[in-house]
Amino acid sequence: MQLKSLSKLVLSLGAVGVLAACDPAATGDEEGTTDGSAVAGEIIVVSREDGSGTRGAFTEITGVLAEDENGEEVDETYIEAVIQNGTEGVLSTVAGDANSVGYVSLGSLNDTVRGLPIDGVEPTNETVQDGSFPIARNFNIAWGGDIEAVAQDFIDYILSAEGQEIAAEEGYVEFVSEAAAYAGDGSQSGSISVVGSTSVTPLMEVLVEEYTALNPDVKIDVTSNGSSAGMTAAMDGTADIGMASRELKEEEAAELESTAIAVDGIAVITNKANTIESLTLDQVRQIFTGEVTEWEEVQ
Repeated sequence: MQLKSLSKLVLSLGAVGVLAACDPAATGDEEGTTDGSAVAGEIIVVSREDGSGTRGAFTEITGVLAEDENGEEVDETYIEAVIQNGTEGVLSTVAGDANSVGYVSLGSLNDTVRGLPIDGVEPTNETVQDGSFPIARNFNIAWGGDIEAVAQDFIDYILSAEGQEIAAEEGYVEFVSEAAAYAGDGSQSGSISVVGSTSVTPLMEVLVEEYTALNPDVKIDVTSNGSSAGMTAAMDGTADIGMASRELKEEEAAELESTAIAVDGIAVITNKANTIESLTLDQVRQIFTGEVTEWEEVQ
């Protein structure tokens, strides 16, 4: 009987040890702890690289882009921010770090992270379309004046009812609300080079797939390397069409024709372990400039 009692005591103590080992607080691992509202500790800011159209639009809308005493624009993104060169990099970093916060195209938002409400407004196509979600921008394409007929036909397709329907199906807001049907007869041939924004690329790839199905003698290459690179390529003629997830700069607009092809929100994202309910637009600015550095400060 004493041996049985001793065995039960050992098993009970072992169970307690297992439960303690599973408790982040018991191990001293603060990164995985929450206070019931949000992850505790240091905020890990994840931002896009210089030249990213998403970064340009995000910093302008949120006030991270400020003016210095000389009236010059200054990007005040937190100096300790983790910099990622594409949408996937931001998503994977935030998904893998409980204390991190970043931003991505709303059309790229997936279930590996949380898209936060801003000023209490959820980031959805509907709130972007009705204007209630405050962080939104156009997806733009641009081209030089001497565009080839096949590239012009592809642009016509993008802005047609069929192209705009694809934009809506892919999670964006149509730019042309009552577009005419595509008038092409499938006889186009040749090659087109499209270069630029990593945020616009997923939509562009679907548009390319559908267009080339209708025009099988057309080959379209898409290079995803950032908005600024896309505008430069369109200006120097190394690309037929450039993609930008921001508005064109003055010097770009002076040399290029352009149009918006869809409207996209920019979602502020956190790790799924973070249960903070919402941020204000000013709290977003404070976080991404490093004015606020601890999650407890935004509860």
